[in-house]
Amino acid sequence: MIARLSELLEIDRFDEPSNGLQVPGTTRIEKVASGVTPGLTLIERAIESGADLLLTHHGLFWRGAPPRLSFAQARRLRAAFAADLNLACYHLPLDAHPDLGNNALLCRRLGFQPSGRFAAHGGATIGVIGSSEVPVAIESLCDRIADLLDREPLLQGAGPPLVSRIGFVSGAAHSSLLEAIELNLDAFLTGEPGESMMHAAEEAAIHAIAAGHYATETLGVRALGDWCATEFGIEHEFIALPNPV
Repeated sequence: MIARLSELLEIDRFDEPSNGLQVPGTTRIEKVASGVTPGLTLIERAIESGADLLLTHHGLFWRGAPPRLSFAQARRLRAAFAADLNLACYHLPLDAHPDLGNNALLCRRLGFQPSGRFAAHGGATIGVIGSSEVPVAIESLCDRIADLLDREPLLQGAGPPLVSRIGFVSGAAHSSLLEAIELNLDAFLTGEPGESMMHAAEEAAIHAIAAGHYATETLGVRALGDWCATEFGIEHEFIALPNPV
């Protein structure tokens, strides 16, 4: 299963060695749970659900982290080991995937069609440019975002009343706004805002939308869990732990 996931998400294209199986457990998988960040609560909820494998977007271990376990990491590992739970994470590959990725899913579910890529991170482009033949009023776009992600987006900048081309880079990617400006997009959507985003968006006459780091990264991991359920004939449960950030 892990080999198939690695192939599907093309993890070798990314300069990010933390993708894949981070904590090995049982070798027999009958149920997969998925979630965004592998905190202790998510791990415990996955164990309570009877999952054998927990798929997450963020990892328990990251490049550049100190080469020692924190108390929080140790508690998470003890819980996973005690339950023989596997933990696998897929970060940038799951942002970038053309079908199951956060950005492609945001694009399509908000009524746009993928028409290009931008925003290089980790050795590959992860952002998606979406286009619509029928321009969308910015107010309607914000309503769609709120309905899809169950939270009100933060709208900044001074873009055109109608949006035909928009860039999507989920998570904490406000720095990619500058590339969206260079591409002359009408709008840019990410998760977390940066302090400078408002000024840059106003001066460049583009809409800058922050729809939540957590919220913009729920779609991909849920879709990946559903893929596993279909591909391997097993059960999947997405575990929501909403985060206001």
